Amino acid sequence: MTAAPSPASAPRRPAAIAFDVLDTLFPLAPLEWRFRAAGIPRVLMTRWSDHMLRDAFALTLLDGRHTFEDVARGALRDITGHQIAPAAEDAIIEGMAELTARREAADALTAARGAGLRVVTLGNGDDGPTAALMARSGLEALVDGVLSCAAPHSWKPSSTPYLAAAEALEVEPGRLALVTAHGWDVAGGSRAGLVTGWSAQLEGRFPSVFPPPDVSGRDLVEVVDGLLALP
Repeated sequence: MTAAPSPASAPRRPAAIAFDVLDTLFPLAPLEWRFRAAGIPRVLMTRWSDHMLRDAFALTLLDGRHTFEDVARGALRDITGHQIAPAAEDAIIEGMAELTARREAADALTAARGAGLRVVTLGNGDDGPTAALMARSGLEALVDGVLSCAAPHSWKPSSTPYLAAAEALEVEPGRLALVTAHGWDVAGGSRAGLVTGWSAQLEGRFPSVFPPPDVSGRDLVEVVDGLLALP
């Protein structure tokens, strides 16, 4: 676990934490068998995920008003040359509502709540499906709310969702921490003035093109512990 001071000022112990959802609390890897069942090569699953991010980032720049499901379905059609059967497409999308949380997710959320911090989720997905996913996984009782980018009509890493989350929690951006497994998400949160925590579970090494996070760890528990240890 490492901590690095922000270029502007040293990070402070947060009053609230926002956890990213997909590939942070909930790995997408279990969807692999649904891709196999649909006859889609395994390698295209990563391409699908990257394609979704690409389109989400583009929509942010273009002020596009589409749901996360729109983007996910569009990416599936694009990577398969629009050859995917409707039933297979539905099976993959429905599988996103049945993802399993990381083994340490509950412990990380519990540690944050136990330290007196308010805890929410902040993903690029729509709030309804995310709330259902949290309920199904048993994590719903461990958070104070499910926030999404639907309300401000802007996708991360635009500053708008991060600042909207701080406003909803009634804290200054510098007292809100973001916990995520995505380097681009860290960059967005940092630019918005949030304290940033990065978990190495997905990327292994933090992307060199972005400024480093305030706290990093091997998993979500280490990241939360690092945030709680800040002065």
